[in-house]
Amino acid sequence: MKIGIVGLPNVGKSTIFNAITKAGAESANYPFCTIDPNVGVVTVPDERLEVLEKMYQSKRVVPTTIEFVDIAGLVRGASKGEGLGNKFLSHIREVDAIAHVVRCFEDENVVHVEGKIDPLDDLETINLELILADLEMVDRRVEKTRKAAKGDKAERANLEILEKLKAILEAGRMPLDTDFSEDEWQYVSGLQLISTKPVLYIANVSEDDLISDNAMVKALKEKVSGDNREVIKISAKIEEEIAELDDEEKALFLTDLGLEASGLDQVIRAGYKLLGLITFLTAGPEETRAWTIRKGTKAPQAAGKIHSDIERGFIRAEITTYEQLVEAGSDVKAKELGVTRIEGKDYVMQDGDVTFFRFNV
Repeated sequence: MKIGIVGLPNVGKSTIFNAITKAGAESANYPFCTIDPNVGVVTVPDERLEVLEKMYQSKRVVPTTIEFVDIAGLVRGASKGEGLGNKFLSHIREVDAIAHVVRCFEDENVVHVEGKIDPLDDLETINLELILADLEMVDRRVEKTRKAAKGDKAERANLEILEKLKAILEAGRMPLDTDFSEDEWQYVSGLQLISTKPVLYIANVSEDDLISDNAMVKALKEKVSGDNREVIKISAKIEEEIAELDDEEKALFLTDLGLEASGLDQVIRAGYKLLGLITFLTAGPEETRAWTIRKGTKAPQAAGKIHSDIERGFIRAEITTYEQLVEAGSDVKAKELGVTRIEGKDYVMQDGDVTFFRFNV
């Protein structure tokens, strides 16, 4: 999973990126300090791995990961090339989901590229640039499809979808799956538009506003709630402090702040939800490991995540839910109790499946 962190300059993008990835991207109080996208890989916290490691006495543990891309600040006119906009927009096209950082704090020492602090205006600026960039691409696709549609029924149907999409973009709206039927959305998704990528919003707030929402956060939540978008509150300064702590210190620090999870953990959970991802697990004396797949993935395709030969020679999957395995105490006991199941090629994997694949090539 690759999440691109976007936003106007000086909203806290790089500071948040540094904190959650510890990758050390340059952070400064002026626009365009991040000219090339910085990439950081973050392990996904999963308490189940530690339990399985002890159960199997595994030699190593391999968690699954998320890739974060810190994309340089967009400015008004980016779709027309302003502020190195074309380059930045191309980087956004390469990510699976967008984390849109919006400044929701007052600080006279941190300049704002637009000269005022207005989260909704910032939101509109970024969205408009993404929409304009996509509109140019859709216009070209409409013309190409219109020519092909003269003698092709399927292309005529595609043209109707494209014209509907174009009207949405021209109205200044980000296209949503609710605007289209399931088949239409499948076609729209295949266009790889920026404006159709899953989005979550990160409200960068001061420490004082982490528990209760300030007026700017309330306005932001109200604005995006109708689009079923999620808003996560993060204090960049707090995340910087958390990044320097070990797990035990982190837990105590969060408790003192009255928080259940760090900003990173919230972003990871939201990212999984946005992209429809789940985790299955493999465990043994050599290795305990987490694997990320999309919801709806069948057993052979999940096996292919481990190795293509396992998918090609798939025979069956031995599945025990994590909870039942822990309750049984061992895989031997789980089999004795009859909670380990034998599943075939049509089995749809579930989150927390502890799996052993049988195959023959």
